[in-house]
Amino acid sequence: MAGRALMFQGTGSDVGKSLIVAGLARLLADRGFQVRPFKPQNMSNNAAVTADGGEIGRAQALQARAARTPPTVHMNPVLLKPQSEIGAQIVVQGRVRGAVKAAAYQQMKPKLMSFVLESFGRLRCEADVVLVEGAGSAAEVNLRANDIANMGFARTAEVPVVLIGDIDRGGVIASLVGTKAVIEPQDAALVRGFLVNKFRGDAALFASGMAAIADATGWQPLGLVPFFPDARFLPAEDALALDRASPAKPRARRRIAVPILPHIANFDDLDPLEAEPDVEIVKVRPGTALPGDAALIILPGSKATIADLTVLRKAGFDIDIVAHLRRGGTVLGLCGGYQMLGRAIRDPAGTEGPPGEAEGLGLLDVETVLSDEKRLEPARGEAGSIPFSGYQMHMGVTAGPDCARPFARLGYGAADGAVSADGRVIGTYIHGLFGDDSQRAAWLARLGAGPSAIAHDALVESTLDRLAAHIAAHVEVERILNLSR
Repeated sequence: MAGRALMFQGTGSDVGKSLIVAGLARLLADRGFQVRPFKPQNMSNNAAVTADGGEIGRAQALQARAARTPPTVHMNPVLLKPQSEIGAQIVVQGRVRGAVKAAAYQQMKPKLMSFVLESFGRLRCEADVVLVEGAGSAAEVNLRANDIANMGFARTAEVPVVLIGDIDRGGVIASLVGTKAVIEPQDAALVRGFLVNKFRGDAALFASGMAAIADATGWQPLGLVPFFPDARFLPAEDALALDRASPAKPRARRRIAVPILPHIANFDDLDPLEAEPDVEIVKVRPGTALPGDAALIILPGSKATIADLTVLRKAGFDIDIVAHLRRGGTVLGLCGGYQMLGRAIRDPAGTEGPPGEAEGLGLLDVETVLSDEKRLEPARGEAGSIPFSGYQMHMGVTAGPDCARPFARLGYGAADGAVSADGRVIGTYIHGLFGDDSQRAAWLARLGAGPSAIAHDALVESTLDRLAAHIAAHVEVERILNLSR
């Protein structure tokens, strides 16, 4: 017998849909329900490797963790990974299907709906409740034709909807009421209720606001959810999170600088370091120099390595990196950042864009050849004689003399990464490295940042528990369950 389902859509991006679903998933799982998260279509360069050997959006992997179930490719059957302003790599049920321009993708959607419905059906057969997350805004009427992410899916699969608005950005009454005004009547009829998220202050002062929304829309008010500051301890789905100010750390012993480039990927690699009280992560956009007092510069992953390398040079970050090394600092390249550190990056098949090649930073004696073959797998082994666990997610092969000094040895004996002769330039394809407590502690010791103050997995788990309690206190959970179909 198929389980029931309920969809959570938003008035815009970054209104907290992912967090609400994660909190409900943990809450319902702890009540004994078999819960599965589902997002028909996602657009994100923050991805995770699944138990069945594919990739999905990082938020759905977190939601699976919240639901106490392994992540699978069916939890996010269509994943778009932006590579340019108008194009993205498309991943269907965990596997890369090539690249597509925005206009062409709109025409492709009807064919993708069958994959979406198949994955949804699989999850419903194994779950008591499927919590479905929409994408972007429910009010994007210009994209309504052939939609598979929001109302198009909800209507086809006959799934009722709860609409979420973000009061923190202002205009939440207008955004919720306005959504009712612009969407089709048949779509509006699917909406059963609404949540107002990220509230700060005295809830009594917005009681009339909740009533005004309910009166104007006919939708049930299901909760006024206060801002949840501990969300910073959980992986973010959207790169918009990179623009949020990090908590001040006046007592931090070491700074780590991170250039933020347009196609940054898997930036949740930084989260465990940000959670350390003695470490300050300084995220630097083009137009500002990398700080001269950083102990470490990290070049994160990229979905368009050659394009981001061009931006890095135009920003003068290459000059800052050389100056940093001259002062005795250390540079770590992760995945695409590792590729940038080499002498050259070649893309003969046009994997990331037009075929071509680019000169790398020349800080490691290696070269990379990009290809369409993608490596997706968990990774365990040793780095610096210290065990680690993480994952690999990359396209391309890197080779050269500095690979004779690998950063890590994987459990099956293969080498990973490269280290410069002086040991201060390091490249690796391992993601999730700092999420491993042993590895993070070793890096902190190397930087003179003191001992690690957290157990990262335990921090994520306790944060999900607090999030579930937060949802239970401010959301009409029983009414939401009764609305599910």
